[in-house]
Amino acid sequence: MPMLKVLIPVDGSERSLDAVRHALALTGRGLRARFVVANVQSPANLYELVVAHNPQVLQQVSEAAGRDLMRPAVELLQAAGLQVEQDVATGDPAHTLVEILERHACDAVILSAHGASGARSQLGAVAHEMVQIAPVPVTVVRPAERESD
Repeated sequence: MPMLKVLIPVDGSERSLDAVRHALALTGRGLRARFVVANVQSPANLYELVVAHNPQVLQQVSEAAGRDLMRPAVELLQAAGLQVEQDVATGDPAHTLVEILERHACDAVILSAHGASGARSQLGAVAHEMVQIAPVPVTVVRPAERESD
């Protein structure tokens, strides 16, 4: 059975790790997969562009922020002995994620239903759009029950 390549978008929130935990559960049940953990940063606004003077600085800051937000997800997957690639990109989240999954030739997507702000968060809207536009199967993971919810 060939190894699947699965995209897991994360935004750094605890809720976005639900998708990682789901992926870990699947691999624990025998799914052979390697993963691409991705974070999509918002494009710089006009103020940031004017103040930075150097677009490369903004790109470096964006890349570093994305890698920092991905770190918990990457560490969970690596601790389980799984192969992990990382990708930070800037742009419209859903369309940029489709570009990432095509660039990495991913076979599927696993993402959380909700991100940093809970109910109708940015990631929730992204999950909805990904189901509509992704050219591969998309698994949307509902939030795990928590004491604090």
